[in-house]
Amino acid sequence: MGRKWNNIKEKKASKDANTSRIYAKFGLEIYVAAKKELPDPESNAALRFVLERAKTYNVPKAIIDRAIEKAKGSSDETYEELRYEGFGPNGAMLIVDALTNNVNRTVATVRSAFNKNGGSMGVSGSVAYMFDEAAVIGIEGKTSDEVLELLMEADVDVRDIVEEDEAVIVYADPGEFQAVQDAFKQAGVTDFTVAEITMLPQSEIELPEEAVATFEKLIDALEDLEDVQQVYHNVSLDE
Repeated sequence: MGRKWNNIKEKKASKDANTSRIYAKFGLEIYVAAKKELPDPESNAALRFVLERAKTYNVPKAIIDRAIEKAKGSSDETYEELRYEGFGPNGAMLIVDALTNNVNRTVATVRSAFNKNGGSMGVSGSVAYMFDEAAVIGIEGKTSDEVLELLMEADVDVRDIVEEDEAVIVYADPGEFQAVQDAFKQAGVTDFTVAEITMLPQSEIELPEEAVATFEKLIDALEDLEDVQQVYHNVSLDE
């Protein structure tokens, strides 16, 4: 399916200031998920999903607990989930997901990041049709054949199972995310190298060498924005 998920995560986690930035974004996402329903992962599927993702990024328990306690309190902060679409150099396509309490601020900063880094904002639907939503779940300690067997025994349908480095990555429909995780847990697997619902490009492009630095600068500028939670793209990079 194209992406080296473990390599991408390692690169993100190793970028000095990125660790605190990632933790801050998870803190907000956990707060928003906990605020939607009861702040209890047993009864709140959205919160349970975010917490599973947070574990794969080693988000400290103190940050998780603080976000959930804030949701339990009297805070009346409300956030909107927004999606922007745009273009980078040489036909690159990007999707930007944000959580914000100020829509005008967010659209202005996202547009500025595009404009200052060789890109441009697109209208809704201009890019998303070239991506597919997918659940991506990775584990270590088993072969792809073993994973296929246990998923078949659990009667879980998936799109693909691939071995990447020392991990096995399962790609499935978003609605199968919980079923895949449950199948693994029933088989004694509780640690996941990746646990995401993401947007995968239907095809990837390669940029000429002179455009790669510009594109990476655009990605960094978008990911550095406080309101931006995720950035997806269709560029094949040497991660």
